[in-house]
Amino acid sequence: MYDQDGSSSMVETNGARVDEMTKEEEELSSFTPKSPISKPYIPDELNDPTVYPEVLAAFEDAQAKYIAKLCRRTALFTSQYRRVDAPSCLFHHEHLHHIREPAKKAVLRAAKSIIRLSSSVDGEPLTNCCGLWIEWDKESKTGTILTTAHLIRSKHPTENHWEGRDEYDIKANVTVHLRDGTTAEGHYLYHQEHYDLAFFKVRVVEPVQLPSFNGSVHCGQDVFRLGRDQSMDLRITHGRVEYWNPASIERYHYMYFLHEHDDCLCDDDGGTVIDLDGKVVGLINNHLSASFVPSSILDNCVDLWRNFGCIPRLHLGMKFDSIRLLDPINVERMWRMHNIEEGLIVEKVSKESHAEKLGIFFGDIIECFNGEHIYTTIELENMLLGRCKDHFNQGKKLNAKIDVSIQVFHTDERVRRTINLNVEVSDHGEVIRESTYPITATLGTSAAVQSNQNVAGK
Repeated sequence: MYDQDGSSSMVETNGARVDEMTKEEEELSSFTPKSPISKPYIPDELNDPTVYPEVLAAFEDAQAKYIAKLCRRTALFTSQYRRVDAPSCLFHHEHLHHIREPAKKAVLRAAKSIIRLSSSVDGEPLTNCCGLWIEWDKESKTGTILTTAHLIRSKHPTENHWEGRDEYDIKANVTVHLRDGTTAEGHYLYHQEHYDLAFFKVRVVEPVQLPSFNGSVHCGQDVFRLGRDQSMDLRITHGRVEYWNPASIERYHYMYFLHEHDDCLCDDDGGTVIDLDGKVVGLINNHLSASFVPSSILDNCVDLWRNFGCIPRLHLGMKFDSIRLLDPINVERMWRMHNIEEGLIVEKVSKESHAEKLGIFFGDIIECFNGEHIYTTIELENMLLGRCKDHFNQGKKLNAKIDVSIQVFHTDERVRRTINLNVEVSDHGEVIRESTYPITATLGTSAAVQSNQNVAGK
């Protein structure tokens, strides 16, 4: 295509410019200016309908044409009457004046990659979500969309993620609502229940705008949530990043979004959280809190899916809180009384898991995984995903068992051990089952005594 001196490129560029100029000239020659819109009126000396009835009739006819012209113009997309009734936070929040200009540029840049999706089953609407383009293939004219698996979630009987009772319909009909007002059919590719992520393919002839990602996001950072409503208009909400230990029913790979209480969070599930450069720092996953999956985990998940067709994760059989995210008073007390100030506190151990068999109880502290200190659950999730990537790079598959070395501090016994935890590689949502035992006889009988021995700590 190119000569060594670049002359071919210059010829092609000049040819393109000539074609553009010729097209503009043709459009100008075919353009016929319309008459100006002037408001009719009756001069005072003729403003007597009894004397000049024909003037009144002419005025009424002209007035009708004038109003018709005005209506046509006010229906244009540039008309002030077509603008949103409820302005965004970037238009009316005074406390955002200092970041308004860079934020507007960031939002408009990131908005080009955000679309809306809707789903249905047997003709009955299921839900609406947002999503973002992550790939576009020039040869096949297809794009790949990343969104939340809520789009195809058909049953949600409990808010507790760890029970694993949600159901997903991969045969649901998915419609992709494109930015130009057209729609296309979305074809299911894959979904991952633990992280609530889903991938769809859609045919799009024109190239799509792909987002940029920022793998770093920190507490207190100014960010914006972006989504689209049913009219495809942007939903923009300003807030700041927060990172705290999750509620007991939530997965622990989330970060959170603090916002003004008068800002309604809606129409953005599956949309993006962006920074002031317009880069994606998270994917919105609305649950009980204003939660989102941070970009560091998204990067690992998308990379695993692209390379291996799935998103595997190690199931440890435990839930955790991070010491680092506790109140400083509690952290200082642990350091002062027990010389411990980092690690993950075990909040729950799954029934019949290997962790339970190894004698790990809630309240114990996991200080290291495979010799590495892990301080937060986000770090833990990225470590688990990285370990799965190594596992697959070695040619191994899902549902295998592997060992993870952990250093655990047993808080009741004040004993520190390094042990091997045997865990499963799975792309299902991890289920944490509560340890229970039946009471089958009255107190004092052998059955009751036997059951009593099953109580934690006995």
